[in-house]
Amino acid sequence: MRYLPVLLWIALLVYCLVDVAQTDGPRVRALPKPLWLLLVVLVPFLGPLAWLLAGRPLAQGRVRTSSRGRRTGTRAPDDDPEFLAALARSNRQRERERRQREKKDRPPDEPGPSA
Repeated sequence: MRYLPVLLWIALLVYCLVDVAQTDGPRVRALPKPLWLLLVVLVPFLGPLAWLLAGRPLAQGRVRTSSRGRRTGTRAPDDDPEFLAALARSNRQRERERRQREKKDRPPDEPGPSA
């Protein structure tokens, strides 16, 4: 039981080292990748925890807010004005085509009795 904290620290250290090494440099947050490697190795406990909390890239598809409070990242389709506009155009086009088909399929008006 007294070795458990040491084993957990080693597991955390190895996990974070591998994670830092496999992460693309441009996606790393806060510090450059080489500094994160040094921090993880040289600062026990706090280095790996700092990497997990502040250095790891955000998961793909997560929405972040910029410093101006604007949303960045991916949006749901119903939140995207361009998607909604394209959907409305598509619906209008389908409705026009449906009306034209109905017009073609309708039999012509029969002429009334000739005088």
